[in-house]
Amino acid sequence: MATATLAPAGPIPADPCQPVYTAAQDHIRALYASGGSYRSIAAAAGLAPTTVKDLASGRRPATPYTTTALLAVTTAPPPRTPVDAGGTRLRLRALHVMGHGSARIARAAGAHPDTIRALVRGDAATISPKLRDAITAVYDAWWDKRAPARTSYERGAATAARKRAVTGDWCAAAALDDDQLDMPGYRPRQGWKPATGTGTAPDICLTARHHQTKKDT
Repeated sequence: MATATLAPAGPIPADPCQPVYTAAQDHIRALYASGGSYRSIAAAAGLAPTTVKDLASGRRPATPYTTTALLAVTTAPPPRTPVDAGGTRLRLRALHVMGHGSARIARAAGAHPDTIRALVRGDAATISPKLRDAITAVYDAWWDKRAPARTSYERGAATAARKRAVTGDWCAAAALDDDQLDMPGYRPRQGWKPATGTGTAPDICLTARHHQTKKDT
């Protein structure tokens, strides 16, 4: 696992064309694959974590400024410091509102189901940055999507997840403040409300993702 540090900044590329933008996106992915988190990469580059995530996913185009900042970031051995799990807990609970239970989320995030259950209950106060980022990626893909109901098992699991969200008075993703979500102590202003979403969540493939164990929280 690695952390991100700043190297001496180079000149802004003379021709900010698509190949340069692709280089920035590929560089983020390389840093992430080496163990860096979006948050640590963003801190080293002087950018917002959401900016780095959007650049990596292609939802935001790179600019000469962001390209230069990101290409100046190198990797170095990091401290394996756990971070506050509050934001992750709220993300997981919001996914339950949409019918995504702990077992389904665990499969998508490459985590142990007991790890996800502990986070959902609030039993885990901290989480590893790598697992937090894996869960955040699942949340980003599913926050406004319903769990599938292709089989009786899937329908039963989705119903159980939604019932748990109602009982716990957990709020949907739309009620969460993304700018404050990862700040320790943040509490949403409202509780449970029904949410139908914009469609059915796609399955997430884990062929290239390392499976986490319970000790990764």
